[in-house]
Amino acid sequence: MTRYLITGASGMLGQDLQHALQGASVTALGRADLDITDADAVQDAVAGHDVVINAAAYTKVDDAETHEADALAVNATGPEFLARAAVRHGARLVTVSTDYVFDGHGTSPYPEDAPVDPINAYGRTKAAGEALVRSIAPDSSYIVRTAWIYGAHGPNFAATMLRLAASHDTVSVVTDQVGQPTWTGDLATRIVELAESDAPAGIYHGTNSGQASWFDFTRAIYSELGLDPERVLPTDSASFVRPAARPAYSVLGHDGWARGGFTPMRDWRSALSAAVAAGALTA
Repeated sequence: MTRYLITGASGMLGQDLQHALQGASVTALGRADLDITDADAVQDAVAGHDVVINAAAYTKVDDAETHEADALAVNATGPEFLARAAVRHGARLVTVSTDYVFDGHGTSPYPEDAPVDPINAYGRTKAAGEALVRSIAPDSSYIVRTAWIYGAHGPNFAATMLRLAASHDTVSVVTDQVGQPTWTGDLATRIVELAESDAPAGIYHGTNSGQASWFDFTRAIYSELGLDPERVLPTDSASFVRPAARPAYSVLGHDGWARGGFTPMRDWRSALSAAVAAGALTA
């Protein structure tokens, strides 16, 4: 039986990965169980496993602007140590990255081999992690870039919009940032499928298909849960100035899945319906 190690197992994706691996041999380690920036601890944790799935990350995008060294430790040094340990112990590594490695100036979906050009500290640290993993374990690692994730087990945009719905008559949401809302239930399932496949090593884009603005996504959430979507009002990013710049266009291309014999993940709207039916989002 394949022996799996999940790092970052207590997070939103980590918990859905555990669900996707029910019945398998799994060691699930949260941040309190394993500090992935501790090289010796990582070596010990990886030993005895066949597949390592790294869902640990520093995801406080705005905080990373003033704490880039902390973000770099988790998002780059941690994956580096995991890659070295995986190579040493003969394990495959799947590590999760982000759309933020791109500048967001594009107008068509970013292919997997597009040059990275991050515009904030978080993106720089994730791009550095990608580069380290690819240099250390080019033939035994998968980098899965995702974006706009939501799910049942952690703070996320969808949950915030529903919380606001309970206390505000209307919510204002930006129309000028476009991406791919992605349910962690679908992402976890695809990561497990990838890990169990004979797909070639490399970069894959783990996002639900299609595209939407945050405004579109919020209206769809409201509609799905029986709330009035007219309560969602359009605005633009100039109304929400934040420390870290956000990519305006975060749509990722999915051509890479064909290399591994996969079809792209389903459309984001269908995934949202499934997530609500599964209880991942409730009003």
